[in-house]
Amino acid sequence: MLAHVADIPQLRQAFADGIDIHAMTASEMFGVPVEGMPGEVRRRAKAINFGIIYGISAFGLANQLAISREEASAYIKKYFERFPGIRDYMDAAKAHSRDNGYVETIFGRRIHFPEIRSPNPSVRAFNERASINAPIQGSAADIIRRAMVRMEAALEKSGLHNTQMLLQVHDELIFEAPEGEIEAAMPVIRDVMENAAMPALAMKVPLHVDARAAKNWDEAH
Repeated sequence: MLAHVADIPQLRQAFADGIDIHAMTASEMFGVPVEGMPGEVRRRAKAINFGIIYGISAFGLANQLAISREEASAYIKKYFERFPGIRDYMDAAKAHSRDNGYVETIFGRRIHFPEIRSPNPSVRAFNERASINAPIQGSAADIIRRAMVRMEAALEKSGLHNTQMLLQVHDELIFEAPEGEIEAAMPVIRDVMENAAMPALAMKVPLHVDARAAKNWDEAH
C-alpha cells in the first residue's frame, strides 16, 4: 500500500517482480545479497520498514532492535537516502493534514485530525504520525472490506455453498469449508481479494494473496 500511495519506484518494481520487500530493503540498506540472506538481517529490515512509516524515532528503533541510538539514527538516515520518495510522502501527508484537518484513503474516505495544529508538541507529533499512517492503513481496510462485501456472492456463484467466511483479522480472511470444497474455494477467495480495489481504481502494484488450508488458524500459518 505504501508503494501505491507514495508511488515509490523501487518498491513498485520490487512488488511487480515478486521480490521479498524486506529482503530487498535489507540488501539496499546493508549491502547484503538477497540470496542466502541471514534471517536476522531481514528481520532488522522488516522492523525498519514498518517502523519508519509509523514514525518511529531513533530511540524507539534502538529499543526494538536492541542497538545504540546512534546506530538506529544512522539506519533511519540511510533509509531515507535509499528511498527518498518515502520522506516526500510523509512530508506531504503531514502538510495536507495541517492545511485541511484530514487525510484521505485511496477511495476518498477521510480521516480527520482536528488536533494536528495543537500547541502541545506531543499531541501535534502524535497527529502527524497518524496522518502519515492513516492513508495506508485506511486504504488497506477499505480494500479488505470491499473483498468481504463481494465474497458471499462469489462463493455462491462458484457453487461453494458450504464455504463460509468466519472472521477478518487485519489483512486476513478466515473461512470454514468442507474438505471437498477447499481446493475449489481457495482460487475464488484469492481472486476476490486480489481484485477488490477494482473497478474503482487500478493498483500501481499487484496485490498478492496467500491462501492456505489447515485444521485451525494457527496451523494455517
